[in-house]
Amino acid sequence: MLLPSQPISSALSQRLDLRREAGLLRQLRTADNLVDFCSNDYLGLARSPALRAAIQQADADWATVRTGATGSRLLAGQTDLANEVEQELAQLYKTETALIFNSGYDANIGLLACLPQAGDTLLTDELIHASMIDGARLSYATRQRFRHNDLAHLETLLRSAAESAGQVFVAVESLYSMDGDLAPLRALTNLCEQYGAVLLVDEAHATGVYGPNGEGLVVALGLQERVFARVHTFGKALGVHGAAVVGSALLRDYLINFARPFIYSTALPPHSLLAIRCAHKQLRIQSASRQQLQDRLRLFRQLVTDQLPGSTWTDSLSPIQCLIVPGNEQARRVAQQAQGAGFDVRAILSPTVPVGQERLRICIHAFNTETEITRLVEILAGHL
Repeated sequence: MLLPSQPISSALSQRLDLRREAGLLRQLRTADNLVDFCSNDYLGLARSPALRAAIQQADADWATVRTGATGSRLLAGQTDLANEVEQELAQLYKTETALIFNSGYDANIGLLACLPQAGDTLLTDELIHASMIDGARLSYATRQRFRHNDLAHLETLLRSAAESAGQVFVAVESLYSMDGDLAPLRALTNLCEQYGAVLLVDEAHATGVYGPNGEGLVVALGLQERVFARVHTFGKALGVHGAAVVGSALLRDYLINFARPFIYSTALPPHSLLAIRCAHKQLRIQSASRQQLQDRLRLFRQLVTDQLPGSTWTDSLSPIQCLIVPGNEQARRVAQQAQGAGFDVRAILSPTVPVGQERLRICIHAFNTETEITRLVEILAGHL
């Protein structure tokens, strides 16, 4: 236990030393020389020459526009361009309105912190993203967690919450970032409607990957009229930056008035807005990339079945494939073997995941070649 009189430098050093001794010290490093099996760039748009050229041309066309937003959107940062891009996003995501936030983290914090109020109940899947957890912590609502994708447990909590006077909210991800599995969105929607609960869905990892034009899993399932709010993040499959909360005009007006990350953040600059517009234009013509992603995923899963028959994987049909390697040291060792062979594969260690559930989180991309995928599976088979 640190004493209040200790100098701050000593306190910080001690905390870092404890993390280092536990083998959990986080460090920043590049992996430019490794084959990417780590990033969320599922369609390869972040490295797309076509998208880069489109953004450069858009920037040139807007050459006379200021380079920075100069303030929040409630002050000097509001532009016609922001309104136009949001209208385009609303059309693509098949909803009434969209409101752009600076990141998916900002969007989730803003939505969950301001929507559920004191006296309300917020029910969250136990595996929601850290940004959703932090937003829930900032809310004055009563929060309860339900077991991951466990509809029976959720219904028990819904039945209990229905006895209170407040509104009930349910928050989930459509595609979970650590296990790579999908939420049972149809059943969740039915259950929320049965109990009068409001459903909030983070589509961060599903955006670009699912849906006729990459609109996400909610649109792919035709549920867009039944889900109150969705968060779409643009820094993953779209290869740019920023995010948007999509939903009704009423929701947009409410967020403009009460979502603190939106109110008090300097708005995205014109370059970022143009990049979001260009990325979504590219998304409409990426059906071949989405199909190639699915082809590469099927190849990976078949090779794993053939060459790693005794291995344990999370139940994922998504591009996020997780190999369970219990123990931090063992998971780190296998990841280092893959990295030594030229593949950027990262270990996810406890306490980020539960003890015994340490894993390699392997992301499959449309741009990964069959040779790269085959070689990666051979490396894993040789070191497990």
